[in-house]
Parts: sequence; C-alpha cells; structure tokens
Amino acid sequence: MGGMVRKLRQGLRSWLAPAGVVLMVGVLVPPAGPAARQYVFAQAVQFAVLAVVVPALILLGAPWRLAGTLAGRLAVARSHRPSGTRTWLILVGFVAVALGWRVPVVVNALVRYPVLTVVEAVTLVGAGCALWAELVESPPLLPRISRPQRAAFAALAMWAMWASAYIMGFSHAAWFAALAHPSGHGLGTVADQEIAAGLLWAIPGLGFVPVVYVALITWLRDSADPDDELRAVAGARGGSEAARPRPPRGWRLPSA
Repeated sequence: MGGMVRKLRQGLRSWLAPAGVVLMVGVLVPPAGPAARQYVFAQAVQFAVLAVVVPALILLGAPWRLAGTLAGRLAVARSHRPSGTRTWLILVGFVAVALGWRVPVVVNALVRYPVLTVVEAVTLVGAGCALWAELVESPPLLPRISRPQRAAFAALAMWAMWASAYIMGFSHAAWFAALAHPSGHGLGTVADQEIAAGLLWAIPGLGFVPVVYVALITWLRDSADPDDELRAVAGARGGSEAARPRPPRGWRLPSA
C-alpha cells in the first residue's frame, strides 16, 4: 500500500513542472495577457502567478532525472557552498525583483509596452525559482537552510508582497495611472485596486503559508525525540548503548 501511494505521489509530482509552464504561458497570452493591461486585478493575478505559483510548481516537479549525473553534481556543489550569505542574497534579490515590478511607473510601462511583460516573466520566475530552491526539496537538490529559516524566508517574502498590496488597496486614488477607469464605466478604479489587493494577499498566502506550517511542524516533530532522554540515562549509567548523535535540528533525508 505504501509503495502504491509513493508511486502515485511521484506520478502527480511529475506533472507539476509542466503545469507551471502551461500556467506561465496562460497568464501571458490572450485572454489573460490583454486583461492584465486593462484591469488592476488581472495584472495582480499575472504578477502573483509568475512570482509565486509558477516557481513553486517548477521546483516541486522539476524533472532532474533527465539531467542525469549533472543534477547529482549540482546537488553536491550546492551542499559544499556556504548557506548564510548566499541564501540571504537570494531572499533579498527576490523581494527586490518582486517589489520592483509593483512600482507604479513600472506597471504603467508594462501596460504601454507589452513586450516588457516577457522581461517581467523571466526575472520573476528566475528569482522565484532561486528562492523556492531554498524552501522545498526538489530531489536531488535540497534546501541549504534549516527548517526554521525556511519558515522565516517564506514569511518574509510573503509579508513583503502583502505590504505592497496593503498600500495599493488603501489608496483612494488611481495607483496605476495606465489602469485607471473612467467613473461610471464598469468596474471602478478603487474597487479594482481593492480586488487586486485581496488577490495579492490570497495567492502568496496559498503559496507560502504551507511552507511556513510544514517547516515548523516538521522541525518540532524531529526535534522532540523522547528516545534522547532514554539514551542519555543509559549513557550516564554506563549502559552498552551509548547515546547516538542525531542529525542537525531541522535536517532530514529527502523523501523518496
């Protein structure tokens, strides 16, 4: 039974990366692409999908087996690189890229010059994949930071996007001049921005909150080992079974 569940999980996981690519194309081509140049909420969906959803799907379902030994070498090379400064630079880079594409003058340029959307997609997906590589396991690649740090990184990235949405949502004027709607003609500008703010809360939340929850719960589960006390008592009494060293907190082998 366990083998069947594992095979089913692996089969479903193999479809995640293709789904991410399809979703990326879907938010760039009609009807989603033109809608993102007419409505703030559609532009917000396009941004959130490219920044959060697509990178998460690609990393969770990346077909590293197709890369052969290259994937193994990459995993070994990552494990030998210091995780402190590099991972913080990845987080700061993601936040900078994400917030940079939410600046009003930049969004106005995206509306007026649609070709810039391709640049937006490449930079958001690239920065997002780099961040998600530190948040989730993508065998044989493993995150280089502990589970509490993964939870913190996911929360910081999510809060940065929430803060941007909060500022826009509470604006009573057109936040993006190129997406302003004439009063009395369909969806109003303020309502459009409020809907967009809600979507920019919901989509990053759906992506990052599970990472925070799973990382913390798994870390607490692995840290609370009742056998440690028994081993310590046996070692103190000179028992034959000495206390065995445990892996670093928050670390475990990748699931099969």
